[in-house]
Amino acid sequence: MVWKNPWYDPSLKHHTSSGFRNTLPAGHQKGDVERWRNERKLAGLPKPPALGYDAFIRQWWQPAEINTLNEDGVWWLGHASTLLRMDGNYLLIDPVFSRRASPLRFAGPERKTPPAITVDGLPRLDALVISHNHYDHLDAATVRQLLRRFPDLNLFVPLGLGSWFRRRGAKQVVELDWWQSLSWQGMTVTAVPAQHWSMRTPWDRNRSLWCGWVFESRRHRFWFSGDTGYTPELLTIPERLGNIDAAALPVGAYAPRWFMSVHHMDPQSAVALWQQLGAPLAFPIHWGVFELGDESLEEPVQELTIALDNLAPVNHSFRILKIGEYLSF
Repeated sequence: MVWKNPWYDPSLKHHTSSGFRNTLPAGHQKGDVERWRNERKLAGLPKPPALGYDAFIRQWWQPAEINTLNEDGVWWLGHASTLLRMDGNYLLIDPVFSRRASPLRFAGPERKTPPAITVDGLPRLDALVISHNHYDHLDAATVRQLLRRFPDLNLFVPLGLGSWFRRRGAKQVVELDWWQSLSWQGMTVTAVPAQHWSMRTPWDRNRSLWCGWVFESRRHRFWFSGDTGYTPELLTIPERLGNIDAAALPVGAYAPRWFMSVHHMDPQSAVALWQQLGAPLAFPIHWGVFELGDESLEEPVQELTIALDNLAPVNHSFRILKIGEYLSF
């Protein structure tokens, strides 16, 4: 039986009858995955941080402390997990609090830094937002805990993921396509393009969509880019929605670049995109927790620091946060 995409719209470039795709070519050649795995194993990559994992944690981790201010801002909780507060609403994005980013408890990428907060330590949540279904962004155990504590939680997800959440008891799920928006709690929430892919099992490759999210309050417009390689298409987001005031931009899982660059930005690409956006307030995500690429945990911020320092301004607005740190807009 051939699976047919129930949302298929032939007028949209990213739709196919069997799922979704990027609007620009962004794939790999046959044998690339095996080549990468062999090279990674032969070189013994990734290497641990230069001073060890404990020293890395002491430098780059702190427990998240939820302040009671009524201002727009974010807590970066590690990797892509982000807690956003806008117009007094709390939105949790791509939370992964489990020990592994994997369908298995005994294998798969293991977290090297602890969660900055627990589900029980979260404030009252208004929404859960997911960018795509990879295990380092969509964690079943975390979702189960969230739905137990917040059974009426609003969920905003890309096309094709609604049924996954409904099977787990979610009652209020909204699925959006790229460029679709909804008005919610006085805010506008829009799913925006990203250059990536989706797969949770060997049988569901690209059957659900991947996206970034733009959240617009009365005062600010925040872009959570999700996982994405660099593409000029990303610049259509501020062109269509308006200038970005704050952004979470990915900088990790980029090595080796010949293999990773189509789906993951490296620090240099993130800085270039930030400049093209007009240098808004920004912070790096997708680093510091899981060793998904060949770089060590500390390399993304080392390369990011060099890229930013080469721009000359001392007080730039691209802020490197500790895991658990809060950033006010």
